Amino acid sequence: MEPIGLVAVVFAFSVPLAAIYAWYRVRQLRTQERLAAIAKGVSVPTADELPPHARSRKAAILLTAGGLGYLITFLLLARYEADAAQAAVFGVIPICVGIGYFLDAVLVQREMHPSA
Repeated sequence: MEPIGLVAVVFAFSVPLAAIYAWYRVRQLRTQERLAAIAKGVSVPTADELPPHARSRKAAILLTAGGLGYLITFLLLARYEADAAQAAVFGVIPICVGIGYFLDAVLVQREMHPSA
């Protein structure tokens, strides 16, 4: 029995679990810090949420850039491996979703600030 497969599986599952635990721990420490400040009577500023159009714009930028990166990567790989061109087609999906988010951002901003 080769341990390489076992090590790969263990690392494949342990890295996401470590990331989730780190996110949970940071969030827990922020909450404890905020509660301690409230107990001392210090005013704690709340984090301002982004307006809806800014959230849509952020998601649009991330999805479009990620989709383009995926598409370009597999198109470059297709120069060496012909089957990679088929995988490149799936990059169109996040690009289209990103364009939809851009459209949503424009429409929401128009609703928030109607002209005249």
